[in-house]
Formats: sequence, C-alpha cells, structure tokens
Amino acid sequence: MLTNRTISAAVVALLALSAPLRAENHVNADTIVATVNGTEITLAHMIVLKQRLPQQYQTLPPDVLFNGILDQLVQQTVLGQVDEALTVGSIATIENEERALRAAEVISDIADGAVSEAALQSAYDAAFGGVEPEAEYNASHILVETEEEALALVTELEAGADFATLAQEKSTGPSGPNGGQLGWFGKGSMVPPFEEAVVAMEPETVSAPVQTQFGWHVIRLNETRMKDAPTLEDVRADLVGEVEREAIEARVAELSAEADITRKTIEEIDPALLDDLTLLEK
Repeated sequence: MLTNRTISAAVVALLALSAPLRAENHVNADTIVATVNGTEITLAHMIVLKQRLPQQYQTLPPDVLFNGILDQLVQQTVLGQVDEALTVGSIATIENEERALRAAEVISDIADGAVSEAALQSAYDAAFGGVEPEAEYNASHILVETEEEALALVTELEAGADFATLAQEKSTGPSGPNGGQLGWFGKGSMVPPFEEAVVAMEPETVSAPVQTQFGWHVIRLNETRMKDAPTLEDVRADLVGEVEREAIEARVAELSAEADITRKTIEEIDPALLDDLTLLEK
C-alpha cells in the first residue's frame, strides 16, 4: 500500500528526472541542428535561409521545408569544406553583407526612435500649418486643331448643343470619348492659358476658344470647390517616412562628422576598374 511518504518521494524523483529533460528540450536560435566535421549548423541558420526562399517554397509543409533546408545547409557546408579559401570577391561580398546588415539594424533603431506623435504633429504643422484652402475646378473641354473649328463649336453650344455629345464627336483629345470630362484639378495642373481661362470662368459656362500648344480648346467649367489642407491622418504615412528620413540623415551626418574618413578620388583610382572582374579572383 502506498503511503503519503512514498507518493512524495515518487513525485520528487519524477521532478528531478523531468527538470533536466525540459532544459534539454529548450530550443532557441543557437540550438545545433547538425554538425559537419565539427562545423555547427544552428536553428538560426535554418530560419534565415527559409526567409530567403522564393515565395512558392514558403507554402510547403513544415516537415518538408525543415528537411529540405537542413539538407541544403549540410550540402553547402560539405562543399565549403573542400576549399576553405575564399576568393577576394567572396570575401568582399561577405563584408558588404555584414556592413549592410549592421547599417540596417542601426537605421531601424533610429527610425523607431524618431517617430512619435509629437514628431509627427511637428512635421504636419511645418508642412500644412499655414496652408490655406485652395480652389479646385471640375471642367470639360473639346480639343480641335483650328480656331475656326473651335468657333463653330461655340456657336453650336450657344444654340443648345450638348457639350458631352460634341466632345465625343469632335474632340481630338484623349478625354473626347468621355465627353471631354477632365475631372477635378487644382492650380498648376494645366498649361497656363488653359488654367487662366478656367480660373476666370463662372461655373456652368463655356469659354471662348483658348489656344495652347495642343490646339484650340472650348472649355466648360462644371463646378468649383475649396480644398482644405489634408488632416494629419490623411498624410500620416508620408509624415512617418519624412520623420524617419530626416532622423536617419541627421544621424549619418553626425556620425560622419565624428568619424576619421579617408577616401580615394577618381584621379587616383580609375573608375573603369569597377568592371574588371579579374580583380575578384583568387
């Protein structure tokens, strides 16, 4: 018959056995998944390689991916041990990769630290704080080659012809099939003579012929509206990018000013040597 003391002893023994087991089963990035002649392959190596696989391979079953990735790493290690001496080009590639990875991590930290609601509000105020509402115009036009054709169109319109129908029939511009509709646009979007004519018009009126480098236009101003400055939320993504970029540029400039930098000029190194791949050989 089991006593309480017996049960307690059994539990202690079980815990003593299971504790090391749990420790042995703990897996992290440094966990060794294979060795090749003493060279260790870790779980981190497998994870990184998986991230670089083409998209079509990412959806394979986990067991298939695990074995395939591990096979590739083992084979690469075996091959790499045949001749451990790398070419100048391979060494430079590794150094460039390390340089880029280190820079990317620092850039990520700078960007993360730069973005805050206060920073975004400051950037928004600087960009849009003084922006006044701007007029926007919705217009249609009919484009023809000569002033005589344009005058004839004005006469037809004054007699009651439908603007959109005439645009579909007579306009040589790309908006013709759409009834001449140009949609909404602000100042600076159209060539000066066209814009000047539109700004001077009243809604639902038709212009006299207007000449531009594209030909002769007959314009109908459909309506106008006032466009307010965008809200912070409207431009949040752009502001985030701007704040990050400015912080990164400022930090790079600061580090560069503090660094001891020497560099060759194109007078000292022939730029054509950049195409000399023989320099990368052993």
